[in-house]
Amino acid sequence: MKITLAHGAGGELMNQLISQVIVARIKNRSAGGVGLDELDDGASIPVGDKEIVISTDAHTIKPIFFPGGDIGSLAVCGTINDVSMMGAKPVAITSAIVVEEGFLSEDLEKIISSMDEIARAENIAIIAGDTKVMEKGALDKIVITTTGVGIAEKGRVVKDSGLQDRDKIILTGSIGDHGIALMSFREGFGFETTLQSDVAPLWSMVEKALAAGGITAMKDPTRGGLASALNEWAKKNNLGIVVQENKIPLKKEVVAASEMLGIDPLTVANEGKAVIGVRPEKAEEVLEVIRKTKIGKDAQIIGEVTNNYNKKVILKTVVGGRRIMQPPIGDPVPRVC
Repeated sequence: MKITLAHGAGGELMNQLISQVIVARIKNRSAGGVGLDELDDGASIPVGDKEIVISTDAHTIKPIFFPGGDIGSLAVCGTINDVSMMGAKPVAITSAIVVEEGFLSEDLEKIISSMDEIARAENIAIIAGDTKVMEKGALDKIVITTTGVGIAEKGRVVKDSGLQDRDKIILTGSIGDHGIALMSFREGFGFETTLQSDVAPLWSMVEKALAAGGITAMKDPTRGGLASALNEWAKKNNLGIVVQENKIPLKKEVVAASEMLGIDPLTVANEGKAVIGVRPEKAEEVLEVIRKTKIGKDAQIIGEVTNNYNKKVILKTVVGGRRIMQPPIGDPVPRVC
């Protein structure tokens, strides 16, 4: 099998690559907490009455500077968000940077400054790293790999497998902004209103939502978008999810671009949104808390979990019909993170 761009795009092909080629060849897959078998946003290591949550991500975005951010802000936000989705307070980040020979030091300075700005604003330390240079042509400009470390109370780590029947599904804002903004900028498409990436750290919002209680699962719908995130939940929990199409927040620019390009915005990557499963009796309270934050002001309850439709996600369309929300094979917009 030859590996293609689609194998790294967050869809079914990537899931097959991870499970059949990578995880299957690693025998020691847990350090006592959440491990590789869970295929969650990160892993955990129990230490006393706490759990250390760790998440690693490599960033290969093209272009490295885009509307609303750059590869540096993306790397820090993405790692903060993966740790946050497991219910852990992010405290530190390590960073490994590989640059191509000839890369401008001025651009590297901008990228590092972006990383530092977000980390300082979130009171997160960048504590270690590594820097390598590869010969010209062996790498497309720069790759950044970040590892995030967070702390949660023992037994309080939030996992994908925690979703329960009758849970409400909260989406914290509009989807498709990042992927469509990136494609518009990269390919030269223009819109009446300039669309920007939604790249943002989510912990400040998540912390308030967790304090309200009732949260069973959280996920940031990055590669593969909302469709991929919800389908992962449905399969891991042997449950169905029913989503109301008219409740999904979408910017008009995203809708217009998606129609023009023949792309389903439900499969497009996001970098500043979360999907949250909440017990029904706490859903309105959690929604209200999220809406009081700057990045969650457009949050909506978009659906609910059911014992019906086993392992499937059903979309109730705006015209009254129902269709299966299929997981993407790959991301329609490659190299978005």
